[in-house]
Amino acid sequence: MKTRIYKISEEVSESEYDYIKEAAEVIKKGGLVAFPTETVYGLGGNALNPESSKKIYGAKGRPSDNPLIVHISEFNEIYMLAREVPETARILADRFWPGPLTMILKKKSVVPYETTGGLDTVAIRLPDNPIAISLIRESKVPIAAPSANKSGKPSPTSAEHVAKDLAGKIDIILDGGKVDIGIESTIVDLTDGAPVILRPGYVNQKMLDDILGDVLRDPAIDNKAGDDIRPKAPGMMYRHYAPEGELTVIEGNMSDVTDKINELVRTYDEDTVGVITTIENRGRYNYGTVMYIGSRKDEITIAHNLYAVLRKMDECKIKHIFIEGFSNEGLGDAIMNRIIKAAGHRILKV
Repeated sequence: MKTRIYKISEEVSESEYDYIKEAAEVIKKGGLVAFPTETVYGLGGNALNPESSKKIYGAKGRPSDNPLIVHISEFNEIYMLAREVPETARILADRFWPGPLTMILKKKSVVPYETTGGLDTVAIRLPDNPIAISLIRESKVPIAAPSANKSGKPSPTSAEHVAKDLAGKIDIILDGGKVDIGIESTIVDLTDGAPVILRPGYVNQKMLDDILGDVLRDPAIDNKAGDDIRPKAPGMMYRHYAPEGELTVIEGNMSDVTDKINELVRTYDEDTVGVITTIENRGRYNYGTVMYIGSRKDEITIAHNLYAVLRKMDECKIKHIFIEGFSNEGLGDAIMNRIIKAAGHRILKV
């Protein structure tokens, strides 16, 4: 299969809209299209067609019990997919949709089990990206779309990342440039009484607490990969976001952290070891491949650059990677969740 790649601006000109129409026809016919959202690039197929969902799993090499997120273009489409829509869903949608929040609801029979990973619930999101919205509307079906990467690898934040992983396996890539946020959506389960966070993201615990009161956090978020847990949402099980090299997180007082990393890197050949740091600390390392991920004063830069830096380490063929730990507050909760999963829970506290 030859994958067609089309560049599209966020304004989506008239000529560019022809690409979206072509991509929508692919979706309608059961094919696969990668497209940008505000979080990461998604790999889209018709959410109501079980064969499309099977193709998504196949292209990614993704376990078929790992649910797919269904993307819609307006709130009312939620009623097509969910048999119960609590008032909590409306409250959250009014505040966070379109945006990086996914809600888990009880599914209607129209949503095939191939899309939900065999569960009686469905994950639904309204993305904040004009290309994504146009594609969903033009397709006239909800679009199931996990991240457009090989399963387990860092999620794609540019069309180039998608092409590297999936070229030749999917029909079209809509290139909308780099994404805004850079990490996947927050997922909240609304199916059983009190709302429960299943995956942290840009919409953090405090934001949700401020609107809904005390929101629970599923203990599976922090469980190690390989634990016997049936995933209720993407990212709760299996190795995720991981580079090819062995990633280790170093946590503690920052002075101790930098000292320890400087000690550890010198146990490896210089061309095989790397350090992921911040703008504030980049001058403290002078051995191996050193990349900075953003500023501690602006965590959105860290989220935005995380996956791209992990992929750059792969391009440099770095076998041993050390990364500084970050705060678990606010967006830091989501950042550390992704880093720890990428490291396979390899954490050294100093």
